[in-house]
Amino acid sequence: MLMLSCEPSTLRVLVVDDHELTRLSLQLAFSSQENIQVVGMASNGKEAVEMVETCYPDVIVLDLQMPVMDGWSASCKIKDISPDTQIIAYSSVEEKHFQETRAMGRVDAFCKKDAPTNELVCLIKHLGEGGTRS
Repeated sequence: MLMLSCEPSTLRVLVVDDHELTRLSLQLAFSSQENIQVVGMASNGKEAVEMVETCYPDVIVLDLQMPVMDGWSASCKIKDISPDTQIIAYSSVEEKHFQETRAMGRVDAFCKKDAPTNELVCLIKHLGEGGTRS
């Protein structure tokens, strides 16, 4: 009999980006972290909303510019379904533009795509432990 367990301290992460290479790269980077488990990957906001109801992520790394449904729209729907899920806007949009348009969505933090991977990992851990960052 095979028993699988997810330790309580393990953060469940959903990766959402329309570029397959980005999704796979983030999955690889997160897999080397002891307390982060990628529970799903989606290529657009519509898939992300659907996966929230089945994967129960603690943190979502969410691209803002995607086809089918963008990250701004997805963040609003996700927060309606799961208000405690933390959402990191992961985008190449300049942060000053992000701050100007933040009201469009419901995200908890912002991380530029050119940020070092360890910065994104630290942000995931921080938000997953109940921290907030504007």
